[in-house]
Amino acid sequence: MKREAVEEFVSSVVEGIIAGTNLELVDVDYVRERDWYLRVYLDKPGGVDLDDCQMVSEKLSAILDEKDPIAENYLLEVSSPGLDRVLKKDKDFIRYNGRDVDIQLFKQINGNKQYTGVLQGFTDTTIEFSINGESVIFERTAIAQIRLHLDF
Repeated sequence: MKREAVEEFVSSVVEGIIAGTNLELVDVDYVRERDWYLRVYLDKPGGVDLDDCQMVSEKLSAILDEKDPIAENYLLEVSSPGLDRVLKKDKDFIRYNGRDVDIQLFKQINGNKQYTGVLQGFTDTTIEFSINGESVIFERTAIAQIRLHLDF
């Protein structure tokens, strides 16, 4: 199964597991680092706890063992997306509109690949930010990653 198909399959299984709970599936990543990792990110009002992650991990693991859709050996991780979560989906852009974000571009624009700004809006093809008080619009295809900004 290709990476995208694994992520789609696992998303559908997790949605079934968390149906009727207050848990939300934030994202699924199937990536190769040194080994293959299957990462499931959950959230809920007030934040997920260890019991939430354990419940989903155990149920998901049992289903994956039974159906065996993934050919490679992998490590399963179920966790919160963290305070500096990656924003990928339209629902993320709606939820975090007006928040400070860190923007990483694939290629430099005006001599820079990294920006910090305020998420202002989006379309199917663009995302708008306020950077240093100015409205800046980047094509979605130019953006490598958007994360919530953390001030320490």
